[in-house]
Parts: sequence; structure tokens; C-alpha cells
Amino acid sequence: MWLERLRRRLAKPKTSVQLCLLGVSAGLIAAVLIILFRLTIMFFQSLFLEKPDDFTTLPTLERVLLPVGAALLIALFAALTGFKHYRLGIPFVIHRIKKHYGQMPLYNTVNQFVGGALALISGFSVGREGPSVHMGATGASLLADKLHLPHNAMRTLTGCGVAAGIAASFNTPLAAVIFVMEVVLREYKVHIFVPIMLAAVTGALATQFVFGDASELALITMNPLSGWHYPFLILFGMALGAVAYAFNQNLMLIIRTFKPLSMFPRLLLAGLIAGLIAYMVPHAMGSGMSAITIAIESPDDVQFLTTILIAKLLATLFAIGLGIPGGIIGPVIGLGVLMGTLMAFFAQFISPGVDIAGTYSMLGMAGLLAATLHAPLAALTTVMELTSSPEIIVPAMLVISTAYVTALQFFGNRSIFMQQLDFQGLEYQISPATEALQKVGVMEEMDEHFKLLYSDDKEQIKASLDAIDSQTPLIVHDDENGYRLAEYDLSLMSDQNSNIKYVSLAGLSSQATLADAFDLLKDKRSGAVYIYNLLDNQQIMGLLRWDQIRHILTIRNSLL
Repeated sequence: MWLERLRRRLAKPKTSVQLCLLGVSAGLIAAVLIILFRLTIMFFQSLFLEKPDDFTTLPTLERVLLPVGAALLIALFAALTGFKHYRLGIPFVIHRIKKHYGQMPLYNTVNQFVGGALALISGFSVGREGPSVHMGATGASLLADKLHLPHNAMRTLTGCGVAAGIAASFNTPLAAVIFVMEVVLREYKVHIFVPIMLAAVTGALATQFVFGDASELALITMNPLSGWHYPFLILFGMALGAVAYAFNQNLMLIIRTFKPLSMFPRLLLAGLIAGLIAYMVPHAMGSGMSAITIAIESPDDVQFLTTILIAKLLATLFAIGLGIPGGIIGPVIGLGVLMGTLMAFFAQFISPGVDIAGTYSMLGMAGLLAATLHAPLAALTTVMELTSSPEIIVPAMLVISTAYVTALQFFGNRSIFMQQLDFQGLEYQISPATEALQKVGVMEEMDEHFKLLYSDDKEQIKASLDAIDSQTPLIVHDDENGYRLAEYDLSLMSDQNSNIKYVSLAGLSSQATLADAFDLLKDKRSGAVYIYNLLDNQQIMGLLRWDQIRHILTIRNSLL
């Protein structure tokens, strides 16, 4: 009984204690999965590495063979679980949230866990946030599915899982909230903001409890910049926008070029390229976080940093472009830090004697993130959260704005996630009407005052219509016609005769939203659907008419 009350409560597009508690639960489930994922990587890396993600101490042969062997294992596991489940990472999560209320397939997530762990253990240039987001979304989706919650609540909880995944990956709960709103859900609504915020905090606290609150980016030393740097920062932002465009274009070029290859040779090629880069530039191996340590230790070695930047760029493009499971945000952060450190070498002449390498590295990260992902606000929040330095806000806003506008206006750059979705043929765009209706469960708006008659006898139906008032619907059922709405046809009535007209009714489960009802009725712009109990399809819970949906769209849409 309490579960039924919970489901009815969650059908409303409003913030509630119940939704907040479920958001915390989703964040905790996501954090547990991500902690397990990270511990798996750390355990296996500890067997052959002196320090996590530092592959430079490995013998040359092992360094070369490691990514090749991992690529073969990833391909083998994908083959055993089925190639059709091999759509992974943040783009796939965006698609599932937009078109399927965040319901995540389990086999797909198993591929992400195993494949992502193998890729990160073996030194591929991919980030851990892709698997983290995927697993966080799946954990939240499974919780909502287990409780048979309305799909509008499932959508919100999946967003909670994504926020927890980002927060757990980078220890940035506020940036995680903004990322979900700006990139994944692509909307700002108060009733989903609070549970997502609580989930992000839960994910961050849980991972801090296990791994501590230290971050690779916390090692960077920040110093304020004088106003003389601002013209140079504009040029820096323009350069970052151009690089972001080139990065996205080349990544999509690799994806399109190697599409004809089947999964096995593609992943093997990715392993061979990673092995070749590992042989020539071992510092380019690992996630993007490994590049931060290099930038901190060698800020003045321009040749060394340039070599790593080029190698890291190639390693990232080919790893992600050829289908290695992993995230793109981590490598982009590493590339941005390297670019910023290189730019600081030239900017130091503006402020001689002042260490500005750390400040420029953070600005490079923010600008490249904003232009590559089309997430300027998330990038700005990330910098603010990681540095805890108010002095960086104005320079960061300047670099981010310039990079974003340059990439968008001058190069026509689009979010790399949207480009990947278009290439895979995965839908992510929905109409404003559908988006508004997805926020309301059918249980919130259905008419529960009706009469149900299991008969097709016309006289009995007439007697039932005469016995009820004109505002009470009569639903009749028989084996031949199923459920129908019976009512007098007022246009054909006379004093001597009264005709009955029937309206065929399609059924929707109690988990459905108004968007599902809208899809069933939008062609005729009339009619109704009946709502049945998800756990017992013989139990009719209510009736929903087209007029009710039209009223919500025309009168109450602003409330959603």
C-alpha cells in the first residue's frame, strides 16, 4: 500500500521528500558501483605498476603488449555478450534518458564495466567518467524499475545516477549537477534540481570516504593574473576553440573511416596504435589525469610537453574513435592542462617572476572542456570547485566564452556527444510538448471516477448509462472488442431513440507518462486511454482523455 502511495506521489512534477530520498539512494548505488570499478582498476594496476596510472616504469615489451592484449580481451568479452549491446558512455545515456526515460540495458552496462576497466588498467587514453556515468545511470534505473516507479520519476533518478557518477569521478558535486542539467537533461527545473544535487553530494562523499578528497588537479598551484594578461587570454581562448573543433572533427573522421570494420579488427587496431604510442612516448599512456602530474613537474620543458600533447591527442582520438570503452572528459582535461601549461611559457613574459603555469593549465582545461562538450557553465563550475579560488573566475569566464564562441561561430562546432549520437542513429531530440508531458505520470491526471461493465449487451449498457451521471465515464469490456468507452451519441438522439457510440481505448500501464498518452492520441486529436495497474493488467485504475492532455499543454505547460 505504501508503495502505491509512493508511486502516486512521484507521478507529480514536484519536489518531495520521497523523491529526494530516492535521489540519495540512487547516488549511493552509483557510488558503490563506481567505487568497485575504481578498486578493480587499482588492484590490477598494483600488480605491475609502482604508481597508479604511471606506465613509464614498465619494460618496453610489456608496455607495448599491454594495450594489445587488453583490446583482444575487450573484443572477446563483447563477442560473448553480444555486439548489439556495445553502445556505451555518456552519449548512450543521453539517448536513453531522452527517448526511454533512462531505462538502461544490463548487458550493455556489464560491457561498460569490464571493457572500461580493461582499457584503464592497460593504459588506453580514455577517462573513467564514461563508465562511471553509465554505471551510475544503470544503478538508478534498476532502483526505479525494481520499485515500479512512474517513468517521469525514473528519468529524474537516472539523472541522479549520472550526477553521482560525475561527482565520484572528479570530486566535483556542483559541477556534476550543472553537467547533468546542461549536457544530459538539457533543462533547468527546480523539482529535479534538488534530488540531483543530493545524489551528487552522496556520490562525492561516498568516494571521498574510500579514496580521500585528494585530486590530481588539487596539486596545481594557483596565482592571480594581472589585467595585462587579458588580451592574451582572448587569443588563448580562440586557440582552444580551434583545437576543440579540430579534435571533434578528427574524432568523427576516425569513427566514420573505420565504421566498415567489424568490432574485432577495430579494437585490435586500437590496441596496436596504443602500443606504438606507448613504445615511443610512454608518458602519453593512461587517463587524462596522468598528464596533469607531468605538466606540474615539467612546466618549462616545452619540447617535452609538446611531444606528450601530440602523442596524447593521437592516443585519445584513436582509442575513442576505434571503440575502446571509456570517457572523453578525462583526456580532454589532460589535453587542456598541457595546452595551458604550454601557453604559460609564452605568457610568463607578461608577468616575469610570477608562477602562472598552474593558473593557465586550469584555464586551458576549462576552455577546451567548454568548447568540446558545449558545456561552458559546467566547465566554469569545475574550475571554481577544484581551485576554490575566486581570482580565477573572471579569467576563466573570458577564456571559456572566447573558446566557446570561436568554436561555435567561426567553425560551426557541435557537441561531440551530439555528433556521436547522430552518427550512431540514436535519437535525442524531442518536441517541447513531449518534453513537458514526460514530467507528469498518468496517475497524477487520470480520472478515477468511472464505472466498469464487463458486458456487450446493449440494453445493459443503456441501463448503466442511465444509472450514472453524465460526468462519470462508462468503460465496457468484452472479449471481442476489448475495452471501450460507451456514451450516448448526442448528435443522433431523438425522443424515441437513443444511440450509443463506442470509443476504442488503448491501454497504458501506471508507469507511463502523459507523453505516452499523447503519442497514442495525437493523430486523431480525440479519444482516451485507460490506465491499468502495472502489476495486474486486469485492474483498471483510471481514464485519461485527449481533452485533459490538451488542457495541460495549452494552459498549464508553464508549470512543468
